[in-house]
Amino acid sequence: MTKRRRTRQLSAEERRLWSHVARHVKPMKGKALPPEPEPEEGTATAPAPQVSLSPPPSLQALPPQPKKPAIPPLAPVERKTLTALRRGRKDVDGVIDLHGMRQEEAHFALIGFLHRAQHSGHGLVLVITGKGGASARGGMFEERGVLRRMVPHWLRLPDLRSLVIGFEEASPQHGGSGALYVRLRRRQGAG
Repeated sequence: MTKRRRTRQLSAEERRLWSHVARHVKPMKGKALPPEPEPEEGTATAPAPQVSLSPPPSLQALPPQPKKPAIPPLAPVERKTLTALRRGRKDVDGVIDLHGMRQEEAHFALIGFLHRAQHSGHGLVLVITGKGGASARGGMFEERGVLRRMVPHWLRLPDLRSLVIGFEEASPQHGGSGALYVRLRRRQGAG
């Protein structure tokens, strides 16, 4: 059983519009332009409605919205600080170990840790992501090193930029490519 397709008749305005569009294209070989529709008695004398492109007066008087301050660019950890960390003359203020966590769990743990660290007045923390070794499940399509790739992305997001000044890969004794030094901003209002 085949269904019949319902067809709707075009209104006079739709036929006029289609004719106008069709007149501005080159017809395919063997095809003719559609005939110009005959104007209806009521529509021929009615003027076309005027469209105003300016905003209504009520919106013209509104003051411009204040712009949010631009987020400053990330700054790398100073070379002097990195050297002191590598030589053992400086310690990190706090450490969080994310490896072994799922992405969502790690993301929330990182946000909470950074907020607590900033509140405690910490300036430099160590975030351990792990290097993304062999998958525990051993699946062929298992993604490896997800946190190692995602944590830098999270640290660049606007919601953490109020906390993070910058970050660098940790030195080998702190985890190397499986960890990051993260510099934190001072808490607003803290002396």
